[in-house]
Amino acid sequence: MNVAEQHPQLRGRLLTNEPLLKYTSWRVGGPAERLYKPADRDDLQLFMQQLSSTEPLTFIGLGSNLLIRDGGISGTVIVTQNAVNRLEIHHESQTSVTVYAETGVSCAQLARFSVKHALTGGEFFAGIPGTVGGALAMNAGAFGSETWQFIEQVETLSRAGETLMRSAVDYEIGYRSVKGCSQEWFLAGYFRFTHDPAADGEERIKALLNKRGATQPIGVYSCGSVFRNPPGDHAARLIESVGLKSYRIGGAMVSEKHANFIINDADASAADIEQLIYHVQAEVEAKTGIRLQPEVRVVGDSE
Repeated sequence: MNVAEQHPQLRGRLLTNEPLLKYTSWRVGGPAERLYKPADRDDLQLFMQQLSSTEPLTFIGLGSNLLIRDGGISGTVIVTQNAVNRLEIHHESQTSVTVYAETGVSCAQLARFSVKHALTGGEFFAGIPGTVGGALAMNAGAFGSETWQFIEQVETLSRAGETLMRSAVDYEIGYRSVKGCSQEWFLAGYFRFTHDPAADGEERIKALLNKRGATQPIGVYSCGSVFRNPPGDHAARLIESVGLKSYRIGGAMVSEKHANFIINDADASAADIEQLIYHVQAEVEAKTGIRLQPEVRVVGDSE
């Protein structure tokens, strides 16, 4: 269905009762009541301006840190990948460069872009299987670096479709956590990286990805790390210590390779995965006294 039939100024696609499993890396989830694919940033703003102020909204990038329940999502889901995807040099100095990246840009793209322009610091984004929007929303990290340590400012989008500029002081930023500015959604980030023509960023990315491939399950349906690492410890070690590697509920299984990954191993339902998350939490807490906190965002309705 073309939204232009009802709103001629819009250029995106509006789908109803759209299955969401193909929009998530776990490949599970029920349908979206409505799903909008904007043509670009301007189209997204126009779409937001015509929405009711009470319409439930969910934004999805690559869906890599997201569990959508089997009953789907009420209201409107907006997919930013391949739409809100400007990526360019914003400002240069002798020692640093500011990169402007919209939320639909994949983290892998951001890493490759920084290396192409002889920048260092952004290589770790190659290890984050999501978009800039998701990385900003959760302060995603990999290989010892985190998203917000490179942020100068961010651009957000309000319910009314207005753009605003924010800085880190407007948010409470922690480990895999970003809080503040409700009813605003990230639209872009301004990333400051170091300019170093002598650095071999491609080799660093290759080394980081080789390290990831050696320790994490690649080529399977997962969301990446399920739980945050507790202070001074690692979630994977705790899960393995209580004997839960390969533990299964339905089609969902704790990875044999990395215990902090849950994989869709055999046509899992979202309920299988959610039950397995709860089971892992309960077992680890019962045997170690530590309550693991999920990184993954769970949304939608149960069947």
